[in-house]
Amino acid sequence: MVVDRLIGILAVLLREERVTAGQLADRFEVSVRTVRRDIDRLCRAGIPLRTERGSGGGVSIMEGYNLDRTLLTDADRGAILAGLRSLDSVSGTGYYRQLMEKLPPAAESAGDDCVVIDLASWYGPALAPRLAELKEACAGRRVVTFRYCAPGGESFRTVEPNKLVFRWSSWYLHGWCRDREEWRLFKLSRMLELTVREERFVPRPAPWPITPVERIYPDALQAAVRFAPEARWRLVDEYGAESFTWEPDGTLLFRRGFPDREELLRWVLSFQDQAELLEPEELRRELGRRLKKFSEKYDT
Repeated sequence: MVVDRLIGILAVLLREERVTAGQLADRFEVSVRTVRRDIDRLCRAGIPLRTERGSGGGVSIMEGYNLDRTLLTDADRGAILAGLRSLDSVSGTGYYRQLMEKLPPAAESAGDDCVVIDLASWYGPALAPRLAELKEACAGRRVVTFRYCAPGGESFRTVEPNKLVFRWSSWYLHGWCRDREEWRLFKLSRMLELTVREERFVPRPAPWPITPVERIYPDALQAAVRFAPEARWRLVDEYGAESFTWEPDGTLLFRRGFPDREELLRWVLSFQDQAELLEPEELRRELGRRLKKFSEKYDT
């Protein structure tokens, strides 16, 4: 506790330059006498602190004394390295590698080498320059335009970019869509003809958290699907082991909400003969009609 408090006091002095003993006592919930003893300990440890009495006085670090203001442990630097490596996997510029080289050599060996976070995707070289362009647009408050490919069709969008977001295993742009007049998330892989315009905009108050998952994937349609045991690995992989129950006959009963009917039908069809849509009944009949047309197309 004493060591933690000493580090805390030092961090406060690095950040605020000068504080009173009473303010430190209130912050760390100790007596003024304890704070004074802590200041003596820091002085004995070689940290040149000065105290001034009276109005405008307080405790401060002597001018001209250089001190590492990061106060990072090896574990802290290791965590920073892991984060920088993850960003370097999609930057395409080597910028984050250069940042890593600026950290002390000891930190490299203390990096969390047993954790690898690779944010790159199979979209290859197209993703890195797109991220760089959108990052500059967010920082410079510049309007972007692009053609967006969505399940409902293609549309041209004009957006005031706010942040780049990595969620649900993909990169998204969070921004104010002028065409829909609301905050939206746009998947980077669905953007075509991206252009960063010279036009600048005044930032709007952005919502937080950024677009909850219920907004992107609403459970508007409740479905029940029976699966063969062979499909278990995929259900576990996509929705977790709690997404289904074992039936007495050895099949798996899956119940979940889906955003719309087309997504549900495409998902069920991707399992081929390992899945049987039970509910809703209307979509079960629709799936039967589609399978019949499919069969007729390939019937020789």
